[in-house]
Amino acid sequence: MPKMKTKSSCKKRFKVTASGRIKAGQAGKRHGMIKRSNKFIRDARGTTILSKADEQIIKPMMPYSR
Repeated sequence: MPKMKTKSSCKKRFKVTASGRIKAGQAGKRHGMIKRSNKFIRDARGTTILSKADEQIIKPMMPYSR
């Protein structure tokens, strides 16, 4: 069998944690900060763990992640 390919877009945007969850950057902080509340900007720092439903979409695209 030939090797399976990993989606390039996924390897750039997602990491797999030790427990197998998918870690991603927070959405909604590229532009338009004036109209966003300070609470939204504070809460959107750093990274977040994807929901189970989103994980099921991403995991098949990354066959060699843990």
